[in-house]
Amino acid sequence: MKILFFGTSFISKVYLENLHKNNHEVFVVTVPDKRALRGQKFIYKHVKIYAIKNNINFIQPKEFTYDVINDIKKFYPDIGVVVAYGKIIPETIFNIPKYKTFNIHFSMLPKYRGAAPVEYALCNGEHETGVSSFYISEKLDAGNIIIQKKLSININDNAKTLFDKLIPLGVDIMNETLRLKQSALLGSVPQIGYPSFAPILKKENGIVNWSRSSSYVYNQFRGLYIWPGIYSVVSKGKLIGKRIKFIEIEIFDSTSINKNFGEICFTNEHKKFIVLCAVGKILIIKLQLESKRIVTALDFIYGRQFIAGDRFF
Repeated sequence: MKILFFGTSFISKVYLENLHKNNHEVFVVTVPDKRALRGQKFIYKHVKIYAIKNNINFIQPKEFTYDVINDIKKFYPDIGVVVAYGKIIPETIFNIPKYKTFNIHFSMLPKYRGAAPVEYALCNGEHETGVSSFYISEKLDAGNIIIQKKLSININDNAKTLFDKLIPLGVDIMNETLRLKQSALLGSVPQIGYPSFAPILKKENGIVNWSRSSSYVYNQFRGLYIWPGIYSVVSKGKLIGKRIKFIEIEIFDSTSINKNFGEICFTNEHKKFIVLCAVGKILIIKLQLESKRIVTALDFIYGRQFIAGDRFF
């Protein structure tokens, strides 16, 4: 098939690679290059790098102008596929392909419409998620469903491990959607139920609120594992005002009631330290002081960076 592919990230590249290896003729639309913060050199996205290496035609429009529309029309695409493109696609573009355009989305729509469905599902302690293929429409992630498949979430899953499970499931769904279209059996149904949303993550999403439960903090850690991570600022002690990022944590207990939430305690048995939540306690295993390397909690204790009774905001 002649496929108009919209994608940008490493995730998108996996799908583009699969389409290319399955001998589809692909025309790629990806976002413009961005300059690095240091050195101001342009950074090429994963999809562009793959397209260049494999002689796949691509464009990087800042806007979908008349000329861009003509370039896409000249390709005469059979169908459009969108995977983690990162920009809104207007109707004048997604209706160009003969069989319209579908998106691969990592949730059971209408749950978690938006840019970060995997992260929000974990932060909210969901026990299952899934992948949806659906037709692009004017409203964000609101088009008719083509295929959906569920996936269980393990309590030990974080954003990385869950993406590792969802990406191949999504590839299977993409290929199944294309097979159904080729056999003229591709139907769709409206989304059912009330939508929930997963907007773009910001760095401040990673701030830990110790007045919540240890389960809440642990789920936040799982969901934001890739970016931005979770962190807190010391409000009492030698490191007052310093930001600490938590690299590895566990739930120490989930039932105790603690008035002094945010307070640091030590545990000789585990040779690590604990932070009190309003309900439950979090065991810190690895952490990183701002601008320093990652260390174990034991190294931090031996370095006398904390004493019992120090606190986080």
